Amino acid sequence: MKKTPLLNIALSQLIASLGHGDSIVIGDAGLPVPAGVPLIDLALTRGVPGFIDTVQVVLSEMQVEQHILAEELDLRNPTIAQQVAQLSLPGKQVLPHDAFKQRSQRARAVIRTGECSPYANIILIAGVVF
Repeated sequence: MKKTPLLNIALSQLIASLGHGDSIVIGDAGLPVPAGVPLIDLALTRGVPGFIDTVQVVLSEMQVEQHILAEELDLRNPTIAQQVAQLSLPGKQVLPHDAFKQRSQRARAVIRTGECSPYANIILIAGVVF
């Protein structure tokens, strides 16, 4: 059995397959998934699993070089914005939500959470450990 916090097989396989510059999206329950981008649907019910919990577990295994947020997050969801800021992720980039959704078309996968608060979405771009 794995010793790290991430137990989901699909997420483990996804993270293990990432190369430098590849991206994944972790999104709220309402984020549209672009056609052709695989979906790993973790949503069980409203709020389960939560966005921040999911991001934290993914970060336990993924080397992140950069992250992208929607510019609307700070104004429309300051609680989540503050929680993301506390994660001290490298390379913050901010895009309008429509541009964020367009950028998600290049993701290796979208991970859907049960989060039901606005703009609780992030794109994580893989770095390298060396």
